[in-house]
Amino acid sequence: MSTRIAIIGPGKRSAYYYAPLVKKIGGELELVGVWGRSPERAKKFGEDFGIPWYTDMDRMIRETSPSIGIVSVGGGGNGEAGLLAVEHGLNVLLETPIAWRLDEADAIIAQAEKQNLKIEVSEQFHRRPHMQIILKLLETGIFGQVFSSFNDFGGHGYHGISVMRSFLGFDAKPLRVYGACRDFNMGPTLAGPAFSAEKGEYGMRKENQEHGIIEFENGKIGIYHWSSVGYNDPLRWWRSARFLAERGMGLTSFTPGDYSVNLTLLEKDGGAPRPVTIEKRLERVDGGNLQYLVARTGDDQFPLVRWDNPFASSANGRGQIWEDDELAVALCIMSLVNAVKNNTPPSYGPHQARMDQELSLAIQQSSKTGQPVVLPLG
Repeated sequence: MSTRIAIIGPGKRSAYYYAPLVKKIGGELELVGVWGRSPERAKKFGEDFGIPWYTDMDRMIRETSPSIGIVSVGGGGNGEAGLLAVEHGLNVLLETPIAWRLDEADAIIAQAEKQNLKIEVSEQFHRRPHMQIILKLLETGIFGQVFSSFNDFGGHGYHGISVMRSFLGFDAKPLRVYGACRDFNMGPTLAGPAFSAEKGEYGMRKENQEHGIIEFENGKIGIYHWSSVGYNDPLRWWRSARFLAERGMGLTSFTPGDYSVNLTLLEKDGGAPRPVTIEKRLERVDGGNLQYLVARTGDDQFPLVRWDNPFASSANGRGQIWEDDELAVALCIMSLVNAVKNNTPPSYGPHQARMDQELSLAIQQSSKTGQPVVLPLG
């Protein structure tokens, strides 16, 4: 029996990610319709993907019978559109953040619980393959307890916070937040808004830096850093996430043209760090579909730790190629599909998504008042 999926919001992200991904995953997934407020945009989206288009959600549900709605709308409309989809009886995959305002998130969660519906949120950063193998290693316990976790410009807001929290464990309870957000003048830079490709003129731009310290139960600490130009300006080339644990540490780093994961435990004599080697296995020695990642730890109990790509191909070198972020978003989709099919919780879910947004807002609130914020937010 197929899982019937409707797109709620015919915007750019739905067009370049969600609709193509549903079709690429294939199998039991069936894209059955699209709903939008604009007839022109809904019509074009429907024609582009060969599915019926609607501006009336009741009619779409009546005529196409979807069980899942993928909600991806512009600006701050996630809360309103997400609630609308849930009120119409759809299990939903919500774009990030779950809602910009916490009261909107609470309304969506309450309505879904009332109707026994599932919610997943498309928070993909901690679902990328390199993060999945790190989290599997942490689950074995060979690193011991993680004491502190850092987002060093590895992602903005809720994205960066979700990565930082994933190292500590999503069950770690945050207690207090200290934030400092500041605006600075940058430039001139090629990525500035005043840059003219035709004239070759550089442009000045503003940078907003966000810095936060989050205290968790049991003394754990989360450190968060972000720059508003971290995704697209060569002046801010460093992106990383890291953790410090009882028996080792880990560092992921992204620099222009280079991506690396460095994990270390301790040699048995305690005199030197012991690298954990991560190997990527593809369909062929020269490329192809990602099959799995394997970590060689040197640990007696867990010498090998493996993460298998759920979309690994058995096509003998002819499988579909999945870019890491694309693969991570596909895992978000399948988390909801499996939750609906098996009546189980999704792997991340609305409460974790709400917490990531709450911490992002708390950093900003603390910065404005100059005082620490005690959670939960009032």
